[in-house]
Amino acid sequence: MSKKIRIAVDAMGGDYAPTEVVHGAVDAIKEHDNITVILVGDRDAIKKELAQYEYHQEQIEIVHTTEVITCEEAPVEAIRKKKDSSLIVALKMVKKGEADAVISAGSTGAVLVGGQVIAGKIRGIKRAPLATVIPTMKGVSLLIDCGANVDARADHLVQFAQMGSIYMESVIGIKNPKVSLVNIGAEEAKGNALVKEVYPKLKELDTINFTGNIEPRDIFAGETNVVLCEAFVGNVILKLAEGLSGTLIGAIKDGMMSSTRTKIGGLLVKPALKDTLKMFDASEYGGAPLLGLNGLVVKMHGNSKAKEVRIAIGQCVTFMEQGINDKIRDQLGRK
Repeated sequence: MSKKIRIAVDAMGGDYAPTEVVHGAVDAIKEHDNITVILVGDRDAIKKELAQYEYHQEQIEIVHTTEVITCEEAPVEAIRKKKDSSLIVALKMVKKGEADAVISAGSTGAVLVGGQVIAGKIRGIKRAPLATVIPTMKGVSLLIDCGANVDARADHLVQFAQMGSIYMESVIGIKNPKVSLVNIGAEEAKGNALVKEVYPKLKELDTINFTGNIEPRDIFAGETNVVLCEAFVGNVILKLAEGLSGTLIGAIKDGMMSSTRTKIGGLLVKPALKDTLKMFDASEYGGAPLLGLNGLVVKMHGNSKAKEVRIAIGQCVTFMEQGINDKIRDQLGRK
């Protein structure tokens, strides 16, 4: 029998912790019999939530902690002071080999800093990018970096492109994924100093399928598989998309309820519209992995509920089963 995958979950991180986190963990073990979920946080609070469910108790463990890192705290200071926080204890479990992965909906800054400082980068990896799957008209693409390195250099983006390609091929199942560099135009000569410097480096790289620049308006049409950029641009793209989709959905619903005629029309198109909107629902895609670390760290939205937790745990299972870190080490690591 193969070794079980051990996933540490920050049970106290996020807007709906521990209720939704525990719920998601219970749902996940019903889907995956090859995992052990380690809920890290206040034991009494976790046990109170678990008491509501029937589940295979051997698949869930509790590690008690007494502190929680909040989003209002400075990440570096919180990591230094709150040694017994749920996030830090979970990250240390990965460092010690007691867990294969960590999932958290807590402080983004603490997850990013803690992941790189505590779990540590694979030898040879210069920066660890945050990568998130985004919906498109042709399926999904990977946006990398979407939040970890706002001051990235050209050689960092080259590694991001390679890691993004490995992830899309091994986790999502897209053979020879297309990699495109976010720019203000399709022409090679356009852009700021960073993109002008990295473009020729990507062209020369024989380990990726580089297709040139992509303008932001073409990203959600599904014109590429890996959307490559530094974190400032990536985070703006991500948050603009989230805000715009929420606004459009709200406007559509208001329009359908504006008169008797539109209400009738709304009932007729509701089934098709529901399926279409589901494609662009961020909660369908779990969390964002921090690639290039020893172990796996996955950051979920702060408002994640049980479904996102369940899907993020499933991401970890696929990541480990596909040996993503071994593939990154083989291609990018330094002996």
